[in-house]
Amino acid sequence: MKFGNATSFEEDFLRENLMGPNCVRIAEELMQKARLLPGMRVLDLGCGTGLSSIFLAREYGVTVFAADLWIDPSDNYERFRQFVLEDRIIPIHAEAHALPFANSSFDAVVSIDSFHYYGFEEDYLDTHIVPLIRRGGTIAVSVPGLQEEFSSGIPPRLQPYLDADVHFHSCRWWKALWSRSPEITIERCFSLECHGQAWDDWLECDNPHAKRDVEMMKAENGDYFDTIGIVARVNREESRDR
Repeated sequence: MKFGNATSFEEDFLRENLMGPNCVRIAEELMQKARLLPGMRVLDLGCGTGLSSIFLAREYGVTVFAADLWIDPSDNYERFRQFVLEDRIIPIHAEAHALPFANSSFDAVVSIDSFHYYGFEEDYLDTHIVPLIRRGGTIAVSVPGLQEEFSSGIPPRLQPYLDADVHFHSCRWWKALWSRSPEITIERCFSLECHGQAWDDWLECDNPHAKRDVEMMKAENGDYFDTIGIVARVNREESRDR
């Protein structure tokens, strides 16, 4: 399967390594709204098995720090070696609240399909992400979300699949949260057109989580879910860069 201008994955390899809706397809559309240039340093936060990191490195010629809590960085390193990208992607084991990087380390932070697990906290963006990015740098995030907020709790047909503490929210909700930060300027908050195809790619996998999600998506029937993209620019005061 080909994505962008320079990135291809064998279909079996892709399906074996997906951990949710197709992160490469999502990254392809999300990054059309952001700006990456060759030589930039990019943090891929919550990279999973590193598919999005491979896409970013190959498509844009950037150096990627591929950080994840659950996937062994040695396993990711072997995947990066398969694509001859071991010198351009650095696998890191890290928790999202304890990122082991110096301030102003990156030109951009990208996060595909993981930010909703931790980024819903009101101070998370300014405390843990903004300090890592150089002034004028980019934050580009995509999360599974909702077309509209649930006004009366989780609908009965989705209750077997969603817990009350699942942080699925609407584009409007995420925009309101990020708008509280004086450190960034939101450039785009939008619904991704690839939402349906990204989910279809995932539901075709043999992963047991994908099999469970087949039933969830049948129950949802296109009425509630969305895939949200948010792109922002860091504009903090220069004193924070010193």
